[in-house]
Amino acid sequence: MEKQFPRTMVGGVSMPRMLMGTNWLLGYSHTGAAADAGIREKYQKPEDFFPVLSAYMSYGIDAIMGPISSTPLSLEAIRYAEDKLGKKIIIIDTPSMNVDDSAEGRASALATIKHSREIGSTFCLIHHAAAEQLVNKNLRAIPRLPDYLSMIRDEGMLPGLSAHMPELVTYSDANGYDVETYIQIFNCMGFLMQVEIESVWRIIHNAKHPVMTIKPMAAGRCTPFVGLNFNWAVLRECDMITVGAGSEREVHEDVEISLAALERRAANLAPRSSPAKQEVLGH
Repeated sequence: MEKQFPRTMVGGVSMPRMLMGTNWLLGYSHTGAAADAGIREKYQKPEDFFPVLSAYMSYGIDAIMGPISSTPLSLEAIRYAEDKLGKKIIIIDTPSMNVDDSAEGRASALATIKHSREIGSTFCLIHHAAAEQLVNKNLRAIPRLPDYLSMIRDEGMLPGLSAHMPELVTYSDANGYDVETYIQIFNCMGFLMQVEIESVWRIIHNAKHPVMTIKPMAAGRCTPFVGLNFNWAVLRECDMITVGAGSEREVHEDVEISLAALERRAANLAPRSSPAKQEVLGH
């Protein structure tokens, strides 16, 4: 049995501090259409996902984040893995929804939230594309957000926000909105972060709830060794890192780097195959 990954508590739920990411399984490479297509060609049916999901689960990493309710293939892959392994996977759903201030908009949002509950989501974290439409910087508030958070609670899920915009965290905390956690982009390169790294780090450290960070390797723009060591070094013990992997080998490597960082030891990694590197190292 593999060593089990450290855990934290979020809204009364035990969560692994490493979460399964889905971009490298669903085709969101953040590099281009060709890379997206290559991912989708590799992962076309539930069985294709199983080696990756199984590798995560072998370390007790049993929570997955993504737009699960709007991507049926991802849900099928989760169900397939659960059946094969005999273990439940915690779903952190990130649905986008209609936030128009109208009867039709609210009905549509409620339908989206109900669907998230129907697929078995534990967390329903409103996607940043929807939540950011509600932000009012002048008021330092997020008007009407409590309506949607209440809908999520009423459906028996834990509410939160996907916060690409850091103000979602600070305004939510300042106004005491009913959230249990936040998703926040955080990486050593500042990739897709709307303000400098130090400011986001401070926001995370001051957050009133555990934070689920995403894009630790800046969508492949830095190596796992650099990206993961940076994040683990500066995050709080209650915070999490969402790590995407395109193969089971990458899962094992990312977990070893992460455990070594948390345990303050050297990671047991195979050397990189850079040309002429052996000469530099004296091999």
